[in-house]
Amino acid sequence: MIRDEKLQELIRSLRDRKLTVGFAESCTGGALSAFLTEQPGISDIFLGSVVSYSNEAKVDLLGVRRDTLMQEGAVSETVARQMAHGVRRQLKTDWSVAITGIAGPTGGTPGKPVGTVCFAIVGPDFEVSGKEIFSGDRKGIQQASVDHAVFWLCKILDGK
Repeated sequence: MIRDEKLQELIRSLRDRKLTVGFAESCTGGALSAFLTEQPGISDIFLGSVVSYSNEAKVDLLGVRRDTLMQEGAVSETVARQMAHGVRRQLKTDWSVAITGIAGPTGGTPGKPVGTVCFAIVGPDFEVSGKEIFSGDRKGIQQASVDHAVFWLCKILDGK
């Protein structure tokens, strides 16, 4: 399965470079962390995660700015970047990935429909963010978000 192959590629890439990673997850509720920790011996590269589902958790645990949440909402690239920087700082990892979005079935708006997910990846002298709109049910959107994060981090590390 391509999904599992990409995960193995990510793990090899991090191990070969002796790099660590941590996650800040919102709409995925820890699914990215769970996917990675299904692998034995992962503790040499995976230092942990913060599941910051509420805005308060984003502020208190990751240092997301309240004014950003008020102006842009929790589902924004700016919030994703702040989450990624916050978890990287808290866990002292080389790389971090943040995911925040609307998995549904409710919570969407015309400007941010269900399936809108923002991502950020932060590393040494590196920062990128993006937005995707996935279709499907809640579980499908969460799964697509996890897959996207794994694929995107692999691609970034391959370019380094």
